[in-house]
Order: sequence, then structure tokens, then C-alpha cells
Amino acid sequence: MKRVVELSSEEAKKHFLKGSSYFNGDMPSYISFDPILTDVESILSGGNYTTFKSVNPSDFPNVNYNFIANKDGRFAWRPYELMHPAIYVSLVNLICEPGNWAFITQRLAEFEGGAVDCCSAPVMSLDNQTDAATQVRSWWQSVEQRSLIYSLEFSHVLHTDVTDCYGSLYTHSISWALHGLGTAKSSKGKTSLLGNRIDSYIQASRYGQTNGISQGSVLMDFVAEIVLGFVDELINTALGEPNDFRILRYRDDYRIFANSDERTENILKVISDKLRVVGMKLGVSKTVICKNAVEGSIKPDKLAGIDLQDLGDANAKTIQKQLLRLHAFGQRFPNSGALRRLVSEFHANLSKRTETPDDLEVQVAIATDIAVVSPATFPAIAGILSHLVSLASTEDKIRLWT
Repeated sequence: MKRVVELSSEEAKKHFLKGSSYFNGDMPSYISFDPILTDVESILSGGNYTTFKSVNPSDFPNVNYNFIANKDGRFAWRPYELMHPAIYVSLVNLICEPGNWAFITQRLAEFEGGAVDCCSAPVMSLDNQTDAATQVRSWWQSVEQRSLIYSLEFSHVLHTDVTDCYGSLYTHSISWALHGLGTAKSSKGKTSLLGNRIDSYIQASRYGQTNGISQGSVLMDFVAEIVLGFVDELINTALGEPNDFRILRYRDDYRIFANSDERTENILKVISDKLRVVGMKLGVSKTVICKNAVEGSIKPDKLAGIDLQDLGDANAKTIQKQLLRLHAFGQRFPNSGALRRLVSEFHANLSKRTETPDDLEVQVAIATDIAVVSPATFPAIAGILSHLVSLASTEDKIRLWT
């Protein structure tokens, strides 16, 4: 893997203009954003949308395409936003101009080395893995594994994250992060500042709003890291050298390691205070403290998932029993990463079977309900249902799909 900040400006531009970078969520393979991004880039020729516009897009709603995805099958909806391709490509061209790219990467380097250890710098794959899979592997190495190592030094770990991070980010803070608060304030509205231009492009795509950036692209992940890196700098200044604590940050998630409740809570207060500067706040309901650093470093769903790692005949003798175990796990840990992995592994094993089971309709019912409760499993469950229904007779296929 390679960090995006280690790329040349031309390499970074190529990376951001990939369809999988434009939207990094799950889409069927037949939906590709590459053609439209290629065409728009060809028309803009390294320039920006302002050359062609006769009106200001910030005067209009719905310039971006918004949609929501469900996280738990019930009440938790996550907003996604596809930035208008003309504005997206313009923003990529702006950020990846050689001088601008050098300035941004240098600024990000200045945020490193303090009390907050940023583990979420965007990375790209150098092998056959997808960029998304490479990012997950980066999280495992830089957050989970390092958390376990910190258990040698610290007894307490506190988890917390930002509420609606992308939706609450104050866009003017992009300029604060890149140029410093004083310079940005004194040059407010001046297009000579790179941060102001980035801010104006984002506002143009969102009806002139100064609160929030779109969620769903690698480019906006990168912009969020600029602002959160600025917050890291503020936290570093307030806390000084991390002699008796450690802080790991992965995007908007923080892990605080210390040896007492009091110390972790004092650090939490500082983080909360500095996030307010850029319009963000911590989610109280998701803030938890654990007095065993090993236990607190591994997500409960992953620990439980390890128990279900082997879904073979030795543990569950039939496909139906294996599905029921996955269903029970999904009830305990809906939409979890461990559940997605287990369902994907089950799909890979199931696809090797060619005989039609007597309880085919029962298997279809159980698999469907797993997806209803945990929408993140849709891709793998779709594959499972497709294979199961393919084993049915012609008349049953139509009935089962219906």
C-alpha cells in the first residue's frame, strides 16, 4: 500500500479521478463512474467549471445527487452525496496542481508527530486488492494492532467519535487548516488563498452552504483529513508531549490510552473543546471507557466473530444451521464488519455446492432476513440468494424471486 500524500501531483490526480474514488461505497460492478469522469476531465482540460458556467451553481439546490443508505434495517440512515462531476473534477484539478499539491502535503506533514497519532491517511492499493480493502488493512495495522501493543503500557482505553462528522464540518475551516487561523481570517473571501477556493467549490455544489461536505468520495475523505489534522494540531498544542497517554485517531474515531479514569476524561475534554472550533462535537452515546486495554481494543463483534470463524460441518452440520448461526450473530451485531466478513465467507463456500437442498425456501428466508436487519450485507446476500434460487426448478425460481 502507499499513502496518497506520498504520490506525485499527477499520480494523485489519476487516483482521485478513478470511479472507485469518486464513490467508494458498494455499487454493482456494472455501474461505473469512470466514463463520465473521463469525459468531464477531457472537456475541462485541467481547468474548472467556472470557465463554462453562465450561472452560479451555488444559487441552486440539488446540484449534487443525494441519497441515503440504511445501517440497521430500521432507524439509522446514512447520507451519501455524489458531487456534481464538473465540480468534482474541477476540485481535483485545483488540489492536484503541482504547487498546490506540494503545499497541501507539506501542511499535512506539519500535523504529524504530536499527541494525536493519525492512522487514517488515505492509502491506495499497489496490488490486486481494491483501495477500500487496502484502507481496511491499514486500519487493522495502525489502529487495532497498535492498540493491543499499548496494553503493555496502559490499563484504560476510551473510545469516542464525532457526531455527523462530514455533515457538521465548517467549510471555512478548510482555509484555517491550510493557512492558519490568522491568515485565513484576514484574507476571508480572497481567491488568492487555496483554502478559500476549495471552500468555494464545495459551497457551489451544496447550495452555498458553509456547513458540511459531501460523504462518499476519497477526495472528501482527504479534505476531512486536512481539517481533522488541523484539530490534531490544536490538541497537540493543548496537551503537549504524550508522556502518560496515547491518542489514536482514525478519521473521526478517537482512542485514548491512559492509566486512570481521570486522565482519559481530561483528555476527552480537550478533544471535545478543539473539535468545536471547526463545528464538530463528540457523540456522548458512543463514548465508552474500558479498564482493560486488550478487551477494549478489539470490537465486540470481532471477538464474537472469531468464535464463528469456522462455520463448517464440525460446528453446524447443515447449511440451514450455518445460516441460523449467522442470523443469530446478526441479531447481536447488526451491520457489523465481522458479520459482513462472515457472510462473504459463507457465500464463497456455498457457491461450490450444486445439489438442490430440500429446505431451499427456508434457506432463502433466513438469508433474506439477515439482509433486512443488516443492509451492509446486501452484496453478499444477493450472491447467496442468486445461487440458492439458481438451484430451484424453473417455476419455483419465479415464485421465490417474487
